[in-house]
Amino acid sequence: MNFASFQVNNAASWGLVEGDEVADLGALLRDRFPDLKSAIAADALKEIAASAAKAKRHALSSIGFLPVIPNPDKILCIGLNYENHRKETGRSEVENPTVFGRFANSQTGHLTNIIRPRVSTDLDFEGELAIVIGKPGRYIQKADAFSHIAGYACYNEGSVRDFQRHTHQFTPGKNFPSTGGFGPYLVTPDEVGAIGKLRLQTRLNGEVVQDTTIDQMIFDIPRQIEYCSSFTRLEPGDVIATGTPGGVGSRRTPPLWMKAGDVVEVEIDRVGLLRNGIADEA
Repeated sequence: MNFASFQVNNAASWGLVEGDEVADLGALLRDRFPDLKSAIAADALKEIAASAAKAKRHALSSIGFLPVIPNPDKILCIGLNYENHRKETGRSEVENPTVFGRFANSQTGHLTNIIRPRVSTDLDFEGELAIVIGKPGRYIQKADAFSHIAGYACYNEGSVRDFQRHTHQFTPGKNFPSTGGFGPYLVTPDEVGAIGKLRLQTRLNGEVVQDTTIDQMIFDIPRQIEYCSSFTRLEPGDVIATGTPGGVGSRRTPPLWMKAGDVVEVEIDRVGLLRNGIADEA
């Protein structure tokens, strides 16, 4: 099943995507499940999907996509998690994942613009697989990790590189408003199946700039969930952006920055294609 968060008639909602339409479950079930996160928290996605026949439908072309989870409790990002990216940055090998956070308002949805801030031109792309937590937990064991996942989505973990490098902490460069693309859908694990060999590709204006398979991660998804849940309780709707492969713009000669008018795409087999334009901050 594919679920989307969206805006229609100036109201936020969510629903089940079927073909080129979305069943508006948010409008149908507003009192019980006002957003996708609340449905995930109730472990009710399968039950709710059965209600789709009663819901009003909207053409996908008529909605405005929101980030898959517009209101996560937290967004945890795994840095330097592909060997070719670690090498291109010159970073040392580490025994544990590198983790930093993003704020909810740093995200934007499918087919919306990623905003290049007025204080920088160093806006970089980072295509990633995102996981959305379904079942809460602390000290989750690797063997149990996949049972805590509600679904997957594409993520473009856009980075303002000069601000990222002001200090050793990544936070400023990772949290400018509307710099992280997240979408188009939450795809449930039964739709995705085994993820290891899935191909992840980032394209800028049609040119392939990143190309890998998910099994090239240094720290796999069970290890990420185990580690993150050791220092924080993972909650339904939490997002983990699992890391980007090599090929980022900042490590090219000359650097390749995203600029106004560009189109960037992140595509992952069986997960979807996330497309965003780039616009300058007004």
